[in-house]
Amino acid sequence: MRTGVFRWFIAGLLFLASALSFFDRQVLSVLAPRILDDLSMSNIEYSHAVSAFTLGYSVMFTLGGRLVDYLGTRLGLGLTVIVWTAASLLHAAVRSSTQLTAVRFLLGAGEGGCFPGAARGVMEWFPARERALAMGIATTGGSAIGAVAAPPVIVWIAGEVGWRGAFLATGLLGAVWAALWFFFYRLPSQSRFTTEAERRHILSDPAGGSGSVRRAPLGWRTLLSRRDVWGFTATRFLLDPVFYFYMFWIPQYLHRERGASLEEIGRLAWIPFLMLGLSSPVGGAASDALVRRGWSASRARKTVMAAAAFLTPASVAALAAPDMVWALLLMSALMFAHGFWMTNYMTLIGDRFPSSVGTVVGITGTFGGLGGFLSSLLVGRVVEAYSFAPVFVVCGVLYPVGLLIILATVRGAPRAA
Repeated sequence: MRTGVFRWFIAGLLFLASALSFFDRQVLSVLAPRILDDLSMSNIEYSHAVSAFTLGYSVMFTLGGRLVDYLGTRLGLGLTVIVWTAASLLHAAVRSSTQLTAVRFLLGAGEGGCFPGAARGVMEWFPARERALAMGIATTGGSAIGAVAAPPVIVWIAGEVGWRGAFLATGLLGAVWAALWFFFYRLPSQSRFTTEAERRHILSDPAGGSGSVRRAPLGWRTLLSRRDVWGFTATRFLLDPVFYFYMFWIPQYLHRERGASLEEIGRLAWIPFLMLGLSSPVGGAASDALVRRGWSASRARKTVMAAAAFLTPASVAALAAPDMVWALLLMSALMFAHGFWMTNYMTLIGDRFPSSVGTVVGITGTFGGLGGFLSSLLVGRVVEAYSFAPVFVVCGVLYPVGLLIILATVRGAPRAA
């Protein structure tokens, strides 16, 4: 019997939100040479603006996730997008480094609620047997495609309307998304766009989403006393630095160690992120297929995460690759595995914390941002003192370590959450 497909339209809206978040944050980095010249900013002043975004983003990951859990997905996620859309528009009016730093903080604060909100939206609209695929589309897949699309699109827009116009354009996209979101999004039990058959499909799964009613989130004391919360958090603290390394340091590695020109970096450096975007829904579909075959959701998610963890050491071979293309392909193996890992990691959190998924995703994201901040400082010192080799080795072995933490702390059937 046909159940309807409106839930996949909701997944598409969540995909666009996460893609926009990664797209918007990269406008500054892509256009930095032109912006710094126009505003007469030094590299030190630029670093202040970049750090302000990281600070706002990391802090608001937890607070934004809690806000989404209390206000509900529709209002909570909608407000976060409105905040970062306003921040993006304000970029077009800045006249000094101080103003730029302030609006970067606001942009980070707004974007901090994006992924907790997207995860909660998936929980409300998808049963366990479809949830990981939807999570891969809505979170990791969206962010990866946003990262791939941003550089060429931003450069083209800036060429047509200038760098201030580029910020206005991204702000306009956010405003359009917010209008669509508030028009279409409701809980499945309240939506006029879904069929009765689809509504029953979403709500019939005992382990499925909370699409009929909005339950109050667990209290802070309860959450922070749980071993699985700390296991998820420790794993994110360890593994987010790997993603930050690939996002911010790979171009430098290609230039310094492989002799790549700026044009070659622009032509090839997006490949690992494309692999991430492709692998995220595939990894989700794999664990969903296991659930449909009768596996428990927990076992299915952890199995796919284990496969990803065992693949990541292959990336270390990039150090010995004969040329830049082979090096990128081997690095892509880690990003492919990251898509499998992160999709099922986020889904596993949702499976265990359906009423508090925004808060728990937010806590882990805050610690992941802290890990990324600290690791960036360490990477710079290691590269200067030695080379990129120690960093690649550590990145390759951290996922198996993360798997051991998950297996040791996320155990048994989920308690009421």
